[in-house]
Order: sequence, then structure tokens, then C-alpha cells
Amino acid sequence: MHIVDFIAAHIEQAACIAKQNYEDERCVVPALPHIDTVPDLTQYTKNGLGVAAFDGDNMIGFLCAVGPYKNAFRSTDAIGVFSPMGANASVGENRANVYAHMYQVAGEKWVQAGASSHAICLYTHDKETQDQFFRYGFGMRCIDAIREMDEIVALPCEGYTFNKVSVENALAVLPLENMLHRSYLNSPFFMYRSELSETEWTEYWENCQPSCFVADFKSEPIAFIIAELDGENFIQDTPGYQHITGLYCLPEHRGKGVSQKLLNLLIQDLSANGFTRLGVDYESINPSGSGFWQKYFTEYTHSVVRRIDEHAVPQKNL
Repeated sequence: MHIVDFIAAHIEQAACIAKQNYEDERCVVPALPHIDTVPDLTQYTKNGLGVAAFDGDNMIGFLCAVGPYKNAFRSTDAIGVFSPMGANASVGENRANVYAHMYQVAGEKWVQAGASSHAICLYTHDKETQDQFFRYGFGMRCIDAIREMDEIVALPCEGYTFNKVSVENALAVLPLENMLHRSYLNSPFFMYRSELSETEWTEYWENCQPSCFVADFKSEPIAFIIAELDGENFIQDTPGYQHITGLYCLPEHRGKGVSQKLLNLLIQDLSANGFTRLGVDYESINPSGSGFWQKYFTEYTHSVVRRIDEHAVPQKNL
């Protein structure tokens, strides 16, 4: 096995390997949509962060990344790189060993570029590769999950009223959105997200036109769910897809079926409007969120992250 820089001449072989890895996961997670090919890999030939593995003249894997970029995970002081779904893949029964060799070379590139946060999106059911990265000091951080638009079992939730939110009354759920942001600071989550102003929230609604439902108790909003035409990977570009970007319920109203009811209303509404698949991404370090989503969605990616010693990174001005 030899590892070389990822260049334009590798794109066609790399795309075939990436497509096969996606189909392998799709065999286990049939809710994943059909794709003709993975997105164009040309961008990964331009930043010098990618590598390809060869056995003779045959490509057996590649590992590319976007970056380097400041404020990894949107709020830290770390400079990061990220290898998204479709930007890495390997063939054969020896995937873990191939990834181990590729990261050893790519990791050096990433550090030389000034990145102390290294994130790689792997398919959930490629356990051997995940175990290899765990041995290299990575930990799980983010999860992508998906489901078809079949309804779920939801309790009646007596005493609560549920309504679809329009852009005209979107400000009514802004306090819940900001409570969600504040909840990210709790242990063991420890993630910072700034609160949104009324102007930012209004602009978001006007630009994204999300689907949103709110639950009221005694005429006060106590929970909401929101989805839009968005996502964390190329699945968002497939027909009939919507992506949940937020769900929050006040702690005193949890365990009463409110969130399940909101999810079911969202599914019913999206299905009636022709959508066929619903996705969500969430942090594995959020115990309440992970517990809820795992009940109703099937995971298909795990993103693993390593934060290396910043003192081992050359000082660069990006």
C-alpha cells in the first residue's frame, strides 16, 4: 500500500468507491434514497488536504477534507478540518487498516495547515473503521439519521393544543428556540450557541420557509419542532427530503408524549405535501436528544472527532 496526494486524476475511481460505500450502508438502512453518484470531488483537489491509497495501480481508498476553517463546531477557538460523507471511502475487507494509513498521512497535512480539530464522517455500520479511529484518539460527536414518512404512535396529550406555525406568528416560538440554545450548555453537552434576535429569527423564516409546529399549555408555548429543506450532507439534495433542525420541550412537560405528538404532526404535514423522507442530525453528547431520535430514526453516519494538542500545531495565520 502506498499513500499519495489526492489529485484530479483520482476523482473517477474515488467516486466509484464512495458510491459503493454508500450503497453498502443503504443495504442496512433502506430509508436512504437512491443516488446516481456522489457529489463532485473536484473541490478536494484544491486545498492539498486529501490523500489516496493504492495497491499497485488500484485505488483502495481516499480521505479528503474541507478546510482549514476557524471556529470549528461554530463556537470554539480551534481551527478545524472536516471530511464529510462522500469525501472518504475504502474498499475491501481491510478498510480499517487502509484508513489508518491514510489518516497518518492526511493528519500530518491537516496539522501543517494549522488544524487542531479533525472530524471525519463515517458510515454507522462500518464498525471496524470506527474502532480504528477510536484507537487513534477520536471520539463520536455527531450522528445523521433518517426515516420514511410513516406515522408514529403518539399519545392524545390531553390539556395541550397543537398548531402549525406561520411566518406571521413565528416570533411566538423564538423564546423556545433560545431555550434550546441555552440547553446546549448543560453537562455533558457543553456546546455554545448564541441566542437569536427577533431580526435574525424573522430573516431565517423568510429565507428558509420552514415547517414548524408548536404545543401550547394553558395558552403558553411549551414545545416546538421545526424542519426545512436542509441537511448536513448530500442527502439534502435528493427529491422529497426534509430535515429537522430543532426540537425543544420545557423540562416540566417532558415524558407526556408532547414531542412524539409534534413529530407525528410534522410527518403528517410533510407527507401531505409530497415529502417522502425525513432526516435529523444530532450530537451523541446530548443524552436527551439522542435518546429521543434513536427511537424514531435510523442512524447512518457517525462523525468522529479528535482535538489534538494545539501546541503541536504550527502557528499559522488563517
